[in-house]
Amino acid sequence: MIKKTFRSFQNKKILKYFLAILFFLMIGCVTYSLKSPINELNNKRKYTKSEIRKILYKADVLFDSYHLDESYNYYNQAQLLCDIDNDYIDYVYALTCMASVEQMQGDFVASEVLLTKTLPHLKKIKKPRFAANVYEQFGANYYYTYDYNNALLYYQKSLHLKISTYRKIVVLNSISQIYLKQGKIKLAESILISLSKIKTIYEKDKYINDYEYARILDDLGLCYDEQGKPEAIEYYKKSLAIQLRLKDNYSLLYSYLHIAEYFQFSNPQKAQHYAKTAYDISSKLNDAPNKLQSLKLLTKTSEGKSLKEYSSKFIQLADSIEKSRKTAKNQFARIKYYSKKDRDENLQYKAEKAKNELQLERQKNRNIISYIILFFTTMFSLFLYCYLTIKGKKEKNDAIFKSEIRISNKLRAELAHDVYQTLTFTENIDLTKEDNKEILLNNLDAIYARTRTISKENSAISTGKNYASALKEMISGFKTPELNILLNGFDLILWDCVEKNKKIILYRILQELFVNMKKHSQATLVSINFKITDKTLTIIYNDNGIGTKNSTPNLKNGLQNVENRIKTINGNIIFDNNSEKGFRLSFTFPL
Repeated sequence: MIKKTFRSFQNKKILKYFLAILFFLMIGCVTYSLKSPINELNNKRKYTKSEIRKILYKADVLFDSYHLDESYNYYNQAQLLCDIDNDYIDYVYALTCMASVEQMQGDFVASEVLLTKTLPHLKKIKKPRFAANVYEQFGANYYYTYDYNNALLYYQKSLHLKISTYRKIVVLNSISQIYLKQGKIKLAESILISLSKIKTIYEKDKYINDYEYARILDDLGLCYDEQGKPEAIEYYKKSLAIQLRLKDNYSLLYSYLHIAEYFQFSNPQKAQHYAKTAYDISSKLNDAPNKLQSLKLLTKTSEGKSLKEYSSKFIQLADSIEKSRKTAKNQFARIKYYSKKDRDENLQYKAEKAKNELQLERQKNRNIISYIILFFTTMFSLFLYCYLTIKGKKEKNDAIFKSEIRISNKLRAELAHDVYQTLTFTENIDLTKEDNKEILLNNLDAIYARTRTISKENSAISTGKNYASALKEMISGFKTPELNILLNGFDLILWDCVEKNKKIILYRILQELFVNMKKHSQATLVSINFKITDKTLTIIYNDNGIGTKNSTPNLKNGLQNVENRIKTINGNIIFDNNSEKGFRLSFTFPL
């Protein structure tokens, strides 16, 4: 009996092992069947390093001739063809060039996203110039978005690398510009004076040497100009003389603008001459931002018909720049989308072909189970891929459409009337009179300020360590001599523990509330209370503006967005309809 029991136990154990081995063999067979076509496909790369670099060479030629759209397309093709484990140098180079194009088009967020993709590969590249290039582009992006602390951080990271003396001088010059923006003028002056004493900046090319030396002199003039020192014009003119000899139109453009700004108050006629020269050069180069700056100086230094002409051109160009930037951004998005789509389709086709060939070779060794599993797995993956692709594309298009409609409505509501009134004013009023001229300039400044406000309302939101200061800065931007804002409990919140998407929603909700208050409330005092109870954040908003007793808030005037946003993070919102004077609401959401 004991022997039979033992044998039975042995048989069950053997059967268990046999089934386990059979199961793992089946899984191994299926896995091999699925993976081997991909491995074979990877071993037979269609594009070699030399072919990828030919594409990069085409992109470089187009970039150097300022055909940015076409060069971006080729850089994108090259980075998609790179095997990042082997071609990481070409991959990093292509991404940094794409980031440079995005930066030149004013899309600093997209540029930063591309640069971030290069960071994991920089340690594998022995040449420090690649890392330096990435850090300097990061610094420039932060500089152009007024985040001077982060800009300084990345320029200093570049400076600590083992780069050439020439490159260190260029970085130091950029750092001096940050100090100027931060008001550290003496520190910027000390750097620029030291650099101006270096006669040989770049030994291998006299043109580059003179170009950088002229740039240093121009920046030193700018530094003295900020301090109101008369020697500024001497450095401007020294720099201009070198640039005229070099015939570098971009450098000349900035020199003429700086000299025009220097003379705009002391000698408007001379300032007008330099601004007109800058305008002609920027028109020749098709440099819209500097063309706009030239027109702004011309409106400040002109009178009569000339003032009317330049003002009209300024408004038209400002509208055109905004439109072209949106078009360029959409164009680059389409290039990336369709390039990825083409690559995925080609890879899918090649994988299917390789898989079929290998299946024929191993057909005798396969059983029915592996075919069934392979068939259903492929069908399910294809269905899931198609479903997610269509859904993602639809959601993305819907989001873009809604965002464009909202921005379009805001521009039409807040700017169209003012622009029309300004144009009507310039047509019917004598602009030779100082009072009328002053009114026109004030109107243009107001339009420019509103445009910047709309841009800031739709800009990216920092959700990192600087989130609390960014939120406070946004709120303080609504403060005026007639309006006081009180924050209670703000500094007690551990903002680092709040999820990224909830930070963005909270930022936008408060922004909507303040915009709505500014338009409709007529309030002179606003208080916001922050408190955490049972892992739930509660925000109570009060103002002493127009009350809502016996009425419901007008959700169509901005508050509808508040309600929609809070629902996306499982929050609740309560409107107080019993306030005789003032407006009050509270909303909560889980942390």
